[in-house]
Amino acid sequence: QLQLVESGGGLVQPGGSLRLSCAASGFTLAFYTIGWFRQAPWKEREGVLCISSSGSATNYADSVKGRFTISRDNAKNTVYLQMNSLKPEDTAVYYCAAKYGSICHRWDYNYWGQGTQVTVSS
Repeated sequence: QLQLVESGGGLVQPGGSLRLSCAASGFTLAFYTIGWFRQAPWKEREGVLCISSSGSATNYADSVKGRFTISRDNAKNTVYLQMNSLKPEDTAVYYCAAKYGSICHRWDYNYWGQGTQVTVSS
């Protein structure tokens, strides 16, 4: 069964860091483009970062540029989102999603995880 599971969320103070994981099962992640998305309370879901099957990264949101980094470990079938210098505005449920192919665009993500909560507050 094809499945994505996010983990690593939690409560952190402003300026802190978190590393989210997106573990895939039922398919080989190396052949897929993976995106991270987030949805804050009372806001629409927005794209954050994407990493293509070739390993190239694309920022969907200017607000995270220079603070968030996406990476993949194909041997572990896992994609990571390293979040540094966290701000209260980063508070959201974070989701990973996958699509077969090599192009980072905001559409055609076929598989989604259940999300992990990130709360940034003092």
